[in-house]
Amino acid sequence: MQEQLFFAGLRALAEAAFPKHCACCGRVFATADEFIGQTQSMRQDVSGLKQSFDDNNVAIVEVYRNCLCGSTLMDFFSDRRDTSEASRQRRRLFEQLLPLLQEKGMDRTAARAYLLEVVRGRLP
Repeated sequence: MQEQLFFAGLRALAEAAFPKHCACCGRVFATADEFIGQTQSMRQDVSGLKQSFDDNNVAIVEVYRNCLCGSTLMDFFSDRRDTSEASRQRRRLFEQLLPLLQEKGMDRTAARAYLLEVVRGRLP
């Protein structure tokens, strides 16, 4: 279960990578969630994660998993986050505002949701 929560934090680099097929048994994984949920770690003591870089020198994570038939499969995941200075400033401000809203009595989830709506221009 902890492994599922960890992988939930990763975003698929390209939706076009799915469906993914196992070349050995023909099993089809329609989404990244299916790929993670319906495969297994390669070994219990190994995460199956490897940091790499794409053609634009952006960090990605290669995820190696075993299909139920035993074949090793791989996919790429990345954070699609904007890395510009303006975006970093917005994230710093977000991280400063979040505890302030919590101090005013909002729980963390509600405060985060509220700030995301503000950032997306949906609230004044």
